[in-house]
Amino acid sequence: MMLGDLGASVIKVERPAVGDDTRGWGPPFAEDGQSAYFLSCNRNKVSLAANFSDEVDRELLFSLIRSADVVLENYLPGVLAKYGFDAELLLAQNPRLIWCTISGFGPDSQRPGYDFVVQAESGWMAMTGEPAGEPMKAGVAIVDVLSGKDAAIGILAALSARDRASSPLPAERRRIHVTLASSAVASLVNVAQNTLVSGRPAKRWGNAHANLVPYQLFQASDRPFVLAVGSDAQWVAAARALHMDGLANDPELRTNAGRLAARERVVSALDAQLATAPASHWMSLLDAAGVPCGLVREVHEAISDVSASARTGVSPLWNGTVRIPPPALGEHTVTVREKKWSLFDDLPILSDGDV
Repeated sequence: MMLGDLGASVIKVERPAVGDDTRGWGPPFAEDGQSAYFLSCNRNKVSLAANFSDEVDRELLFSLIRSADVVLENYLPGVLAKYGFDAELLLAQNPRLIWCTISGFGPDSQRPGYDFVVQAESGWMAMTGEPAGEPMKAGVAIVDVLSGKDAAIGILAALSARDRASSPLPAERRRIHVTLASSAVASLVNVAQNTLVSGRPAKRWGNAHANLVPYQLFQASDRPFVLAVGSDAQWVAAARALHMDGLANDPELRTNAGRLAARERVVSALDAQLATAPASHWMSLLDAAGVPCGLVREVHEAISDVSASARTGVSPLWNGTVRIPPPALGEHTVTVREKKWSLFDDLPILSDGDV
């Protein structure tokens, strides 16, 4: 979808009659029967229903691959080759082709990859949740999202290298393999580094931060909000803005290391002070002092600030455009078979009213 937002012509190949599994991941379903889950990540694609077991369909797919810039697939090792779709052979036949595989655990694993499983195995759940609570997954399928972004970055890099090269790139430089597991572990960033440096397992901190104090959720008199102090200067500014000059002038708290050592004392003092007035009062003081803070908002409040549609989702990043709403299963099969590529070229950008 990201590549489609940026202008790529994307053909989504789906199983006849069944299609993408996420078409059934609901409710909620839109009025036309499309699941919200499917709608969230399938704009700017046309849908071709094709059966790998059908000789005519296979030949159609071979012809598409021969003229394609990119093939993106997420099959277990050996499945596509069984039907003749051998990546190495097809890369050799089309010297401009980029082939990207997204798998759960790599080319030597037959384990299917699901976000929830990978969040569990990659350390994400162990570090998420309240300290005394159970391990917790993120509210969004964040590993799927990160892996998709990693794939898009890898594809764009390969396309750039291909188009800048003075001679055709060897097949191995046009073969990209992204795994949910590797994307998840790479995204542990500072938490992984904490473990590498300290030699100790990561803890769950709930809505607090392992390395910064105060950097967590607080309860005002009316609603929760977050205070995110990222520097010693911000700490002094925050303490003074919150009328806590004693903390601001305390030499033991001048550095983040000192505040980490005194976490319980700092957080207890802030808890008591912030509970005495509404969040808007404290946030106005913190904003004026240049200290990062924010209300805890519901999802419907967050998306009210951006262009978003029940049909095509949250608007694209950067200079992306929405040209095609998420397709019905096989909606463009006839068009693709008849090679009416003007479907892509002549489509207008959807207006706000359309989306």
